Amino acid sequence: MDPDQSKGLLAPSTSDYVASAAKAALGAVPFVGSLLAEIAGSVIPNQRIDRLVQFASELDNRLNTVDKAAVKAHLADENFTDLVEEGLRQAARSTTDDRRRHIANVIAGSLTSEDISFIESKHLLRLLGEINDIEVVWLRFYLDQVMQGDEEFRAQHKDVLAPVMASMASPRSEIDKETLQRSYKEHLEQVGLLQARYRLDSKTKLPEFDRASGRPKTQGYELTRLGRLLLRQVGFQDPHAAG
Repeated sequence: MDPDQSKGLLAPSTSDYVASAAKAALGAVPFVGSLLAEIAGSVIPNQRIDRLVQFASELDNRLNTVDKAAVKAHLADENFTDLVEEGLRQAARSTTDDRRRHIANVIAGSLTSEDISFIESKHLLRLLGEINDIEVVWLRFYLDQVMQGDEEFRAQHKDVLAPVMASMASPRSEIDKETLQRSYKEHLEQVGLLQARYRLDSKTKLPEFDRASGRPKTQGYELTRLGRLLLRQVGFQDPHAAG
């Protein structure tokens, strides 16, 4: 064998170095860090380590009241480790603390809920991965969309939630903003988290159609049961829920 080839086989790869760094950094988080370190090296060795550490800290905080021995026992369950791997992948791609917090909540909730399995939690986590941070804000808006609903949340996200009403005479920038805002809601509908309320003809009781687009006219959206479930799992409480 060529000496250079032999050297190449024995030399540690860049991903090995990054995996080692990931394990060392995650290991600094008392309990959850050591668990995630066992998975992180092979799953996402080339992603941002600081994001993983922040995610580990979020998850560690949420497992303070959970029996540590029970959590360790779940490491033998492939469905649990598969869920955690998905969480690690998403956490490494995340760009906000809120997103990492949501991911941690889904995983922590899978350990404390008797009604939702690890497989079902992974399904919810993948749904979360399909929507962006702006769409999460819109989804949360529909949890309390009454006239005086959650004014603090609306003020915090006023730049996202401010309605954009463009006309044919509006500048291109305004039309683009309305197009994007509409697309967020349509995407949430496509993945089953929102459902449109269609405008009905007063005589026929059938949906009215827009002549320009050929699509049914909507008069707003509302959460589906799946949308409510996802919001609950990522940490948003329904202010109108009983009990």
